[in-house]
Amino acid sequence: MANENHGSSREDTALMSHSPGTSHQNQPSSPKPARLVQDLPDELVQAGWEKCWSKRESRPYYFNRFTNQSLWEMPLLGQHDVISDPLGLNAAPAPAEMGVGDAAVEAKSRKRRLSEEVQPSGNSVKKPKIDMPAAQPTPNSSHTPGTPLLKMWGLSPEDKQQAALLRPTEVYWDLDIQTNAVIKQRPSSKVLPPHPEVELLRFQLMLKLRQHYRELCQQREGIDPPRESFNRWMLERKVVDKGTDPLLPSDCDPVVSPSMFREIMNDIPIRLSRIKFREEAKKLLFKYAEASKRLIESRSASADSRKVVKWNVEDTFSWLRRDHLASKEDYMDRLEHLRKQCGPHVSAAAKDSVEGICSKIYHISLEYVKRIREKHLALLKEHGLSAEAEAPPEAQERLVYCFPVRLAIPSPPLPNVEIHVENNVACVRYKGEMVKVSRNYFSKLWLLYRYSCIDDPSFERFLPRVWCLLRRYQMMFGVGLYEGTGLQGSLPVHIFEALHKLFGVSFECFASPLNCYFKQYCSAFPDTDGYFGSRGPCLDFCPISGSFEANPPFCEELMDAMVSHFEKLLETSSEPLSFIVFIPEWRDPPTPALTRMEQSRFKRHQLILPAFDHEYRSGSQHVCKKEEMYYKAVHNTVVLFLQNNPGFAKWEPTAERLQELVTAYKQSGRTLAAAASSSSAAAASAPDSDRETVREQSTSRETTPN
Repeated sequence: MANENHGSSREDTALMSHSPGTSHQNQPSSPKPARLVQDLPDELVQAGWEKCWSKRESRPYYFNRFTNQSLWEMPLLGQHDVISDPLGLNAAPAPAEMGVGDAAVEAKSRKRRLSEEVQPSGNSVKKPKIDMPAAQPTPNSSHTPGTPLLKMWGLSPEDKQQAALLRPTEVYWDLDIQTNAVIKQRPSSKVLPPHPEVELLRFQLMLKLRQHYRELCQQREGIDPPRESFNRWMLERKVVDKGTDPLLPSDCDPVVSPSMFREIMNDIPIRLSRIKFREEAKKLLFKYAEASKRLIESRSASADSRKVVKWNVEDTFSWLRRDHLASKEDYMDRLEHLRKQCGPHVSAAAKDSVEGICSKIYHISLEYVKRIREKHLALLKEHGLSAEAEAPPEAQERLVYCFPVRLAIPSPPLPNVEIHVENNVACVRYKGEMVKVSRNYFSKLWLLYRYSCIDDPSFERFLPRVWCLLRRYQMMFGVGLYEGTGLQGSLPVHIFEALHKLFGVSFECFASPLNCYFKQYCSAFPDTDGYFGSRGPCLDFCPISGSFEANPPFCEELMDAMVSHFEKLLETSSEPLSFIVFIPEWRDPPTPALTRMEQSRFKRHQLILPAFDHEYRSGSQHVCKKEEMYYKAVHNTVVLFLQNNPGFAKWEPTAERLQELVTAYKQSGRTLAAAASSSSAAAASAPDSDRETVREQSTSRETTPN
């Protein structure tokens, strides 16, 4: 939700205490509101509004059970803005012909009532004055979940499944939590607005690029591409890319990707897999020796290299022929010896070829970016729009609460996109190309869009933008089963709840509209995600204060860049600033990011969560089955607290807080989700007693077989 309209800290606290639907770190849960005899118009009742009684203020208020909004005055359909005026105190009066009664009597704005007895939280400190960005328009949400929106999308309100499309049955997020992230005023982004035609072309070219990569690896090196290496290549390239395309790299230095080069070289001459049995170890040793000999003979290697490799390979073949009683450990020891002897010579012989693969893929990507941009500019020109946005005004040195990315270039008219519902899955289709999202996550996207988008009050562009967003993430991480899900994994819901309660966390540094828990987050794509609340890429986001969670994709270059960015922010800010970072404990060899954070002067504490004793939430949570929502981590996870001095004073990782966080990790997300489902279906039959299977995700770093 765009937090562009925060007032002072005291005003925020009072506001939260008035609003029954707002969560707060130090606010106890309020009892169930008393319901009054409903004397509302039928149109408001159908939209989810109820009249309730506030024991605190001793007066009635209005509550929407669909959206959790609370208003002191009778709501006006199509005119209330929950972003700038959560209680509806400044709602404009409706025209006389709307006929909603006494709610339209007063036209002037009303001042918020501040409760004198509300005390600041225990963690509060003196804050600098924070203004709201006057240049940012406020969202206008003219629709509530109901018939008009469904009819506009071509759905039948009579169909119970379709009518419930905007009402989630299971919630894995909390969009009521307000942000404490403060930034300096920033201008609108100059990225081009998304369009289904452009996204369709980008998807087709991305599939071709992936196919080129596969063919180059097979033809030049005789191997399949390392698993997820293409996805990590894109992540690593975007760290250094200065090009115009939000997805494909086009302006990188160096041209040869260290990530792609390293992963291909690790699989040369063959990919080493985990070994369980003796016969597998014997077969792997034979294949490695044979592949090493074949590679050194087919490449332009030095005479000494050829001699060393051939001698060791022949020695290995001789050992295999005469030693028939060797154990699995004997074969693995022999394989390790052969790798040490031949590996450097094989790598030197393959180096030029692998660099050629990396360079070729980059230059193909560069050509594809030119084609995509030409089509995008032609489409804007067709509708009389220019890609050259007006020069933004000079950034003012004032602090504001973070707000979603705004695009400086207006969006062209978007084509029609179809939607239908199948078995609780929303299927969004454009020109025969269909993307899917579960009904619960479709309703989440609708809420995020409603809170954050400012240029589409009638939701006419919602479906095209949802299609673009889903297609973008599909092409980012591949279309294969479970492909890329490990790179999009997130923390369990109960861990986010603990982080917010204990350390005031209200912001995710690496998320997406699909897997975010808070409504304020950073994500990879400002063009598609900004309409759904994204604050832009993490490495471009520069907060002055706030408490943040960072669970980056497990790409070494990206994690290293993250550490540099966080240390720079902590060094320059004099306000409370805290980052709680979750990364894998890779020790053989240790990653630069982990080593730097452990040695950082901003490190306040460090936790290690053992492998298989904690969980992550699946990166495909928006489409996966319920039993696949959580998976066990197959590696240790390191939790590091990076804080400056004011941040340490405000959110200190005390022994009590750390113990409560560790206790939260002992809970299982699957157990909690099952309990929530059973409680929500009180009249349903007894839950199934079948044991759920646990699908383990592979790590992004392959270990030496043993």
